[in-house]
Amino acid sequence: MRNKHIYVESDSKLLIEIRKRIKKDLDKNPLLFKTVFSFKVVFYFGAFFFFYFMLFQNISIEYFFLNYILLGITLLLMAFNFAHDFSHNTVFKSKKWNNFGFTLIYCLVGAHAEAWKERHVNSHHFAPNVQEYDSDLQITNLIRVSPEMQYKWFHKFQFLYAPITYTSYSLYWIFIKDFVLFFHKLKSKTLNLKYSFSFIFQKSFYVVYILILPMMFSYQNWRLVFLGFIIMHMVKSIILLFTFFMTHHVMETEYPETDENGMIQTSWMMNQVLSSNDMHPFSYVANFILGGFNNHIAHHLFPNIHHIWYPKLNKILYEILIENGIKPNQTSYVGGMISHMKLLKKFGKE
Repeated sequence: MRNKHIYVESDSKLLIEIRKRIKKDLDKNPLLFKTVFSFKVVFYFGAFFFFYFMLFQNISIEYFFLNYILLGITLLLMAFNFAHDFSHNTVFKSKKWNNFGFTLIYCLVGAHAEAWKERHVNSHHFAPNVQEYDSDLQITNLIRVSPEMQYKWFHKFQFLYAPITYTSYSLYWIFIKDFVLFFHKLKSKTLNLKYSFSFIFQKSFYVVYILILPMMFSYQNWRLVFLGFIIMHMVKSIILLFTFFMTHHVMETEYPETDENGMIQTSWMMNQVLSSNDMHPFSYVANFILGGFNNHIAHHLFPNIHHIWYPKLNKILYEILIENGIKPNQTSYVGGMISHMKLLKKFGKE
């Protein structure tokens, strides 16, 4: 899809310069990578197994619900910290092992791995915030996050109802969106046996381990387990969607337009830079928690580089961009939430 962007010579030269500088100045110590990555694996998987084990130990309803919520948040952070990098083949040299890791995390999260990877890598990364090209703009008609999206009368209230709507997103993704895509493939006769098996297995595995087993073996009755499951998804969803939307949909981000021939009226490089937003781009703590989602400009320009290096990479990248008169979009996490709500109010007008 890159040939859908117009060619701008100065942007092309700048991109070449950025890549040269990153290759020359970014010190990617293999031992440091293995150490940090191994620590993250122990930390996040340790938290996951602890919170999952405690589901079957808590007699108190309050602690049971809290445990479910913490389990959901841990699963979300595992997706941020591992699945995203696995999908871009930045962890192992072998694509097979990267895909295995990616599928494993998505099995635990409940979303269908293959379906997400198709949309993310083949659509969103080539033309973020471009209507008709970026599949992430097609999540729902309830929320208008692009000036090119069709306006509905209820959008004028979206800044009020959006946070409530956001609480249902992970349930919608796992139990509706993935199934719609599955049956669309079935109807269009593009569904193969491997895709069908992975879909059925991943969905069945998720329901059994996260819901059925706690219903059978925890101290709580099935109604309270189901309620805890719903509360967990509500909390996880609002964190997921605010983090997701803040990477591309705040007041400062841009939405490149296309001409009558479908050509995107900006260069590929500027499309990536101006449509993305960073949150605490030089913070190692934020990078550890959010798995590089807070360094989205770097990720879109260098999806082949693991997020562990992004704070160090940003020191080089920001310097070059600013030297060339390009101001990277940057907010704090809370500031990004406020800016996103302002954007919803802005796009709530016809």
